[in-house]
Amino acid sequence: MTKRRTAGLLLALLVVAGCGKSVDPRVENFARLPDWRGVWIEERGFHVGISGIPDFFGKTRPFLDPEGPWNDAGRERLAALLAKFGARKGQGWGYPMMMMSPAPLQFLVTPDETLIVNIYQEVRHIYTDGREHPSEQDRWATTWGDSIGHWDGDTLVIDTLAVREPSKFFQAGPPFSEQARYSERLRLTAPGRIESQITVEDPQTLTKSWTYKAAYLRTPNIDRLVQDTFDNDRSEVENGAFIIAPAKP
Repeated sequence: MTKRRTAGLLLALLVVAGCGKSVDPRVENFARLPDWRGVWIEERGFHVGISGIPDFFGKTRPFLDPEGPWNDAGRERLAALLAKFGARKGQGWGYPMMMMSPAPLQFLVTPDETLIVNIYQEVRHIYTDGREHPSEQDRWATTWGDSIGHWDGDTLVIDTLAVREPSKFFQAGPPFSEQARYSERLRLTAPGRIESQITVEDPQTLTKSWTYKAAYLRTPNIDRLVQDTFDNDRSEVENGAFIIAPAKP
């Protein structure tokens, strides 16, 4: 630290002390939060072409493993989903797929709330202000669910429920029921790496809890997400890869 910078800091401290004013607790709370700025991409390395849709063909699809802890109802739902895989248009990612896909993410971290935004204009609100989940009659089921959380040191712990039709939006979305509950832990383990663990409990489709681990890498060549509308169908498949279909006249 330079002498000029040190002197400036000391002067600022003296001014604050001389005014007899304490530091705003929110300033201290912000200072304790991790730095999750930037644009992050899941590290599994899916190839993403110009369509913006990843190449899932021949690759492991999270929570679609036929050998997973499915009960009879879960296996039936999974078989029905896989039977029509690729035959319908994806309508978005939804949760939990938006957290385990190559779609870029941004995190806005504040003491009271963390926002997780992806490039497809989906937004998760994780409230960390001490509130509880709304009562069941007041709960609004959405494709990203209702999330509350708290900070356990430098780890964001998230509890999510009321996810509406997890497999409806993106084709690789898991066939969990709307009674599923998701527990997440997100932690910055290096300046450019966030590690994640998602554990799912769903008595309607699973015989036991199921955990999936992921990691997100801060990309050095993207400094913002540009979200725009489009009319092209990006669910067409050609030679085993998604393409952007020409706009309809």
